[in-house]
Amino acid sequence: MKRRQFLKLGAAAGTGVAAATLSAPAIAQSMPEVRWRLASSFPRVLDTLHGAADTLSKRVAEMTDNKFQIQVFPAGELVPGLQVLDAVQAGSVECSFTTGYYNWGKDTAFAFTTGIPFGLNARMGEAWYQHGGGLELVQELFAQYNTHVIKMGDTGGQMGGWYRKEINSVEDLKGLKFRIGGFAGRILAKMGAIPQQIAAGDVYPALEKGTLDAVEWIAPTDDEKFGFVKVAKFYYFPGWWEGGASGHFLVNMGKWNELPKYYQAILTSAAHDAGSWFTAKYDYSNPAALKRLVAQGAILKPFPIPVMDAGYRATEEACAEEAAKNPRFKKMYDSVAAFRKDAYQWWQVNELSFDTYQVRAQTRT
Repeated sequence: MKRRQFLKLGAAAGTGVAAATLSAPAIAQSMPEVRWRLASSFPRVLDTLHGAADTLSKRVAEMTDNKFQIQVFPAGELVPGLQVLDAVQAGSVECSFTTGYYNWGKDTAFAFTTGIPFGLNARMGEAWYQHGGGLELVQELFAQYNTHVIKMGDTGGQMGGWYRKEINSVEDLKGLKFRIGGFAGRILAKMGAIPQQIAAGDVYPALEKGTLDAVEWIAPTDDEKFGFVKVAKFYYFPGWWEGGASGHFLVNMGKWNELPKYYQAILTSAAHDAGSWFTAKYDYSNPAALKRLVAQGAILKPFPIPVMDAGYRATEEACAEEAAKNPRFKKMYDSVAAFRKDAYQWWQVNELSFDTYQVRAQTRT
């Protein structure tokens, strides 16, 4: 290369470096100051769920040089835990962290935003959301409530809850006052239980006083913090009504549309990161928490197969009934059911085989 050509190229490169150097402050200066409030559905004591909202807030601040700040309020400080969608819809808060099925009384299709009984596990749910059309269906539903939604993690498979007495048959569910969230309450009602949807902070007092006979929440790491083992010893598994349960970051639609596109991208990225954090936190924390609960007197019991079978039949029946009444429910149910069939065909070939072997191998060592 001739010296003159080299000098020209060097000068051009230098100009590019200078432009890049100048662009960073320019971008920073173009970032507007934004201050939002986030109303959570969960109390601060649940450090994994509440911590997901804190993680979101931290990531957004880091990615905007503190220009965009979100102040997180636990359930009850600004809004009751089960009413955060109403607050976001009305614009009394800009955003929230919740789970969609708390709103199934508004539209039964909300059940699918979190997970239906005998639905998808956590990884399948993520696949359905991202590649199976779930994202579009869920966003379409929340848009009816003036809300933009971003899926934010998953609890993974949940436990079947705490009971004052043993559950040996479907008959033992008859008349049982049971705290359970979402559409699953309708299934348990078909099986004879009396479902109660109660916010997290009110669950333990109700169980302690006998207002409830049984309660399901999420998993050992949360159940330990609530202290359920002190008032109900029988700890059942699996939580067949929640093979996976999605969290949701909700934003008032007007506030979402006001944001610059790069702020929308930052919020989306931060929500995905926070969701990954809290899913991993559950997987990390649950094994040790379960051991501690057993040491404190928890009696682990699997649901009898006849109870599982009755739950499956009741779920299919309830879904068919609701699909006949609610076109949106039917659209989501058809989508999930088709994906579930194919997903489990693959799962039994590889994932189930590997996991089953691993469980047996660990018991021999």
